[in-house]
Amino acid sequence: MRAVVQKVKKAQVLSEGKLSGEIGQGLVVFLGVTHDDTEVDAKYLAEKVANLRIFEDSEDKLNLSVQDVGGEIMSVSQFTLYGDCRKGRRPSFTQAAKPERANELYEQFNDYLRKEGLNVATGVFQTQMEVSLVNDGPVTMLLDSKRQF
Repeated sequence: MRAVVQKVKKAQVLSEGKLSGEIGQGLVVFLGVTHDDTEVDAKYLAEKVANLRIFEDSEDKLNLSVQDVGGEIMSVSQFTLYGDCRKGRRPSFTQAAKPERANELYEQFNDYLRKEGLNVATGVFQTQMEVSLVNDGPVTMLLDSKRQF
């Protein structure tokens, strides 16, 4: 499971042209699921995201988590995180999980974030989405449950 995590001042997502979620200060998480991911991966990444210390403290050091600052999460499923662009010019998405399994693990990831006490807004799975955000910093982190990076 992979995540692109961006610290934001605010964000919103439109699904099929309709507002499906919005947040103030917090994190936007683009989440990709691959074939061999399990609930263990979802829990690991949710705990990592909830506790990732990428917000400034009183000394302007990145030392606080989204929980510490009372922030929110915008979670967006994104199968393209498993796009392979190494060969040719058209990405291959064979490493992305099938939609049914990906949605199941995406929902588990969101549930784990909620169990951490976070407000989680989402897009609508398998729809055309427009994500708007104001990146803060900018701070962008790449996470992988297999710890490949």
